[in-house]
Amino acid sequence: MAHHAPRPPSDRSALPDRRMAAPRSRWSRCTTALVALIGATVALTGGATAAHADPSVAEIERRIDEDWNKLEPVIEQHNATRQDLAAKRRQATALARRIAPLQRQVDQAMDQVTGLAVEAYKGEHISAVNALLGSRSPSDLVGQLELLDRFAQRQQRDVRAVVDLRDELAARKAPLDEMVGRLTRTEAQLAAKKQQIDAEIDRLQKLRLKVYGSGGGGALRPAPCPAGYPGGPAGTAVKFACAQIGKPYVWGAEGPGAYDCSGLMLAAWAKAGESLPHNARQQRQVTARVSRAELRPGDLVFYYPDLHHVGMYVGDGWVVHASRAGMPVRMKRVDDGPVNSYGRV
Repeated sequence: MAHHAPRPPSDRSALPDRRMAAPRSRWSRCTTALVALIGATVALTGGATAAHADPSVAEIERRIDEDWNKLEPVIEQHNATRQDLAAKRRQATALARRIAPLQRQVDQAMDQVTGLAVEAYKGEHISAVNALLGSRSPSDLVGQLELLDRFAQRQQRDVRAVVDLRDELAARKAPLDEMVGRLTRTEAQLAAKKQQIDAEIDRLQKLRLKVYGSGGGGALRPAPCPAGYPGGPAGTAVKFACAQIGKPYVWGAEGPGAYDCSGLMLAAWAKAGESLPHNARQQRQVTARVSRAELRPGDLVFYYPDLHHVGMYVGDGWVVHASRAGMPVRMKRVDDGPVNSYGRV
């Protein structure tokens, strides 16, 4: 009869303690499944931190246009402010020239008044009068006193007139000085704002070059410019504008090597003997309104509700304009942009 090995005594302490390894909770199992799912997603997508795709060409152009349409009104306002500043400074210079001789007259008159006061204080003036009384006949004395009285009155009138003029000019110059100071501060603020937006434009332009390469600018002269050759001043202006195609955009520039939008219009019509302000809105104010059907080469085309951009119509539905930083002077279709109105110089 076979003998079986004796069973070990039933001792629970010899068995593993199942209470020390509790069964996994439902939350733990769900967490494990979620980790596995994330891992599979990462494997499919190439990593959770994969870089976003670069913006499309259309998105880049849209962003450039948006930022530029914020910048160009600032530039056009700066142009107007700069013109106003120059005019006010010329006025200040003219006032300074006017006030200089008057100031010298006032200084001389005040010196005389001061001298009389000093003499009177020292008694010298009284001595002079006593000498006058003692050395002349009564008739001579009366004549001399009348002459002195008239001279004194005239001198007082002259001094009063000079002082009045000086005060008037000072009163006129004080707000002028304040205005020049305000314009100067505004110019500095505009320049700072322009630097901020230019930095963003440069960044977007780098993206644009990355997508397009160096040949992304398109044709600068896609059609004959001008379409025809009108005579007179308009012909001179339009041919000048066409000749500037390819030159760079520089804000505030009016040639000969670079232009902004209103600067190009100013320079083209200056070539034809006509003066325009360096500001698109002001150019609209000084030109005669014409309809689309009446457009002819040399007319100005104004864009956007706030009139912050302008180009020159060159015929056959084309305009020449200085569009924006990073883009040279070029042609575009007249309806390529929200047209506001048309003007004739």
